Amino acid sequence: MASRDTTSLLVGLLVLFYTWGVWADVEVSMEDRVEVFRGETASITCMFTSTEGIGGMIIQWFYVTRTGEKQKIYYQDSTMQFVDRGTQFTDRISVNGTGASEAIVLTIRDVRLEDELEFICLIKGLTDGTGEGRTKLKVFEKPDYPTIEGVQTGISVSEPGPSKIATCEVKNGYPKPNITWYRNNAPLRVAQDVVLVMPSTTTESTGLYSVKSELSMMVMKEDKDDQFYCEITYFVPGGVGMLESERINITVYYPSTAVSVWVESPKGKIKEGDSVEIQCRGNGNKPSSFVTISHDGKDHEGKMLLLENVTRRDSGDYICTSTDTDTFEDITGQISVFVNYLDPAVVRPGDTIVVPQGNELKATCNALSSLQTQTVWFKDGAEVSVGNILTLKDAMFDIAGTYMCVVTVPEIEGMETSGTLHVYVEGPPEIMQPEYTKVEESFENTVDLSCTARGFPAPNIVWTTSDGKILKSASQTDTDDGVQSVVSIKVTSDITAFCNASNEFGTAAVTFSITATINTTTTATTASTPTSSTTSSTTTTTTISSATVKAETAIPKQSPEKVKQEGRGVIIAVIIICILLLAILGSVLYFLYKKGKLCGRSGKQDLTKEKSSKDNIVVEMKSDNTEEAVLLGINGEKLPPSDQ
Repeated sequence: MASRDTTSLLVGLLVLFYTWGVWADVEVSMEDRVEVFRGETASITCMFTSTEGIGGMIIQWFYVTRTGEKQKIYYQDSTMQFVDRGTQFTDRISVNGTGASEAIVLTIRDVRLEDELEFICLIKGLTDGTGEGRTKLKVFEKPDYPTIEGVQTGISVSEPGPSKIATCEVKNGYPKPNITWYRNNAPLRVAQDVVLVMPSTTTESTGLYSVKSELSMMVMKEDKDDQFYCEITYFVPGGVGMLESERINITVYYPSTAVSVWVESPKGKIKEGDSVEIQCRGNGNKPSSFVTISHDGKDHEGKMLLLENVTRRDSGDYICTSTDTDTFEDITGQISVFVNYLDPAVVRPGDTIVVPQGNELKATCNALSSLQTQTVWFKDGAEVSVGNILTLKDAMFDIAGTYMCVVTVPEIEGMETSGTLHVYVEGPPEIMQPEYTKVEESFENTVDLSCTARGFPAPNIVWTTSDGKILKSASQTDTDDGVQSVVSIKVTSDITAFCNASNEFGTAAVTFSITATINTTTTATTASTPTSSTTSSTTTTTTISSATVKAETAIPKQSPEKVKQEGRGVIIAVIIICILLLAILGSVLYFLYKKGKLCGRSGKQDLTKEKSSKDNIVVEMKSDNTEEAVLLGINGEKLPPSDQ
């Protein structure tokens, strides 16, 4: 009986344990993937629940190798926890949580590319209940900035197939970046025989990817201004990143369909003597084409033709030809060039004209030109007439001289020519009135006399004196309408000189009078009372008259202007002498007043008493040429020295 009960108890316990095993269920929940940049820290969370409760659980972490095997990296139970040695995660992982909570976090520091694996979280209960969860770790690396390089040579539209446009490259990305080509902000789609894209991928030693893409396409003339660039797309945690390269242009070679020809310089009308630059351009740019500029059967290679110092013979049509050496097709254009001209001025009746005095002069000035001209006559820099005809009535010596006619083209600045006309008025001499004909000059000085005579033929000037002597000219100069003569005369006495001018039509003369002077100085001293005395200096001018005249041809010493200034000095000296005489007279009157000799002194004296004392008044006269003092009475009587 006891044995039967024991058996029943064991059977019940077995049933109970079996029942508990069925009920002990563990559920694990994990994210499908965890994303992180290379070098950062990854956290993989394992969430679990169990019908046995959360205490006393066994926690293990595994990763799946590239070959599919499970490799344990961590173990934990209620009594211990440790990181497995000898794995790639040994020194870089840690686990947060003891199993007492419903979350276990695996932390991986300094994530590497090779860490991109599947991780398994295994939870085992006290019974045979077990739960497992899996998470894939995704690692990312942002690529470098992309580079783009276009072809250095141009691309011809005549190429039979697609031509290489550019190469785009992006380096060091993970996972592998993607390259998309754009033209003018629009993506390029691959089209057979039109657009080709050739990608290539390189795995670097670091495990990162470098991607290169080459774009080729058929080009047209319209592509010459297009901009090409590449766009890089790459994965990042939780999204997609994008980078753009720089934009580039390509050189497209295309044949010309038209040619333009123009005059680059000068702007406006062209005149003889200018430098003319002719430019020629086609609307194509193929290097295989060449350009020539032709004129009068002469070809000049190049797109620019420079004509220096052009003449009217350079006028005409200039033809520009652009030749495509691939197809040998010619495209031409042309321009007409006209060189304006202005011939030298022609003066009629000639460069030199002689007109009799009183007659009328008429001259013309003309210059052949391709444009309208304007003529102006000048004399001595002053405008005298407008128009090509110069008319001078009642010709006198004043109109003689050099006339210049200037012919200009108003439409073109700097286009002008000129001619000269020398006019001579035929007639008897006419002497220009000199500034001075009467001259005073000091004895032994030299005076210059100038005489200017007009007339044609040029007068002959002869200097003579009143006694018939001929004087030699110091200089003689031709003028526009006559001659000027200068003579130098040394003054030894008064002289009369004559300037005689003559030609085949008559004579003329002018007279110069020269007065020779000697300057002497006399000092006069008046003695009166001890309290006053007056001294005066008198200059006396003496005129020397003689028939002796000496002609001097040396360098001129004194001009008539200087003679005039010295004459003024003499007048001033005379005025000073008069003032001094008045001073002397005043002193005498004052002396007489003091002596009571003047009427009204005592109220009783009269004028007749002055005579009685006049002999007591003396005047001392002292000359520069003698040291003897002479005393004169009021009546001019000389007193002996003892009376002084």
